[in-house]
Amino acid sequence: MDNYVELLKLILPEFLVEHFDLVKTTKQAEIMHLYFEERNVVPIEHQDLILVAHGFHNETTIQDFPLRGNSVYLHVKRRRWLEKESRKLVQRDWELVAKGTRMTTEFASFLKEINRY
Repeated sequence: MDNYVELLKLILPEFLVEHFDLVKTTKQAEIMHLYFEERNVVPIEHQDLILVAHGFHNETTIQDFPLRGNSVYLHVKRRRWLEKESRKLVQRDWELVAKGTRMTTEFASFLKEINRY
């Protein structure tokens, strides 16, 4: 199992492998769609609070590195919790999408590096 996880870390953004579950995959022609949901693990900075799972934010679609000639789209659903006493919404602060793009931050950085040469 550890080898499987290490392989996934080479193919997918590491934060997805560590904090999200792959719940569905589809392939249409040369386009792959991978669907992820954030695990129901309370953020460390909020572990002292009593939190109740409160569903997901709207799905974010991110274009990622192409794999074996296929375009890859990551569909990511971030989890949210409700603090029981104050009824305040709690969530992790993910920076999934590079600002001004529809790509992961890692992929946008890779493309910037290629442009420099």
